[in-house]
Amino acid sequence: MPRISQILETSLYVDDLAQSRAFYEGIFRFSALYMDERMCAMEIPGEQVLLLFRHGMTDEPAPVANGFIPPHHGAGNLHLAFAIPLGEIPAWEAHLAECGVAVESRLVWPRGGISLYFRDPDGHSLEVATPGLWPNR
Repeated sequence: MPRISQILETSLYVDDLAQSRAFYEGIFRFSALYMDERMCAMEIPGEQVLLLFRHGMTDEPAPVANGFIPPHHGAGNLHLAFAIPLGEIPAWEAHLAECGVAVESRLVWPRGGISLYFRDPDGHSLEVATPGLWPNR
């Protein structure tokens, strides 16, 4: 079986790229690797990338130098979770409050992990979670 190392990129679909970029830069301190009128690629620590695509910009194949990127899209309120270190929940609660972002839910999981859920400007459900959520994390 060929090996997989990690998830390299994941996508969210947004109405306003500039607003979404500002949100992810402000809340998570992600930096933009690339941005055009179609999308913004945000660097996530650990060699991962969050792709923010403007709604409708991925409905057709996207030509690139040696071929094309197949069409894709997501609709509705999607979900994305970020791993945080054990003990960081109070700092995240304070940070989100300072940024004016409401915590929608706070859960303590059976394995001892704690999750905070909140929304981005497009209504996507975001989560920060400590170890103890899944058996492998």
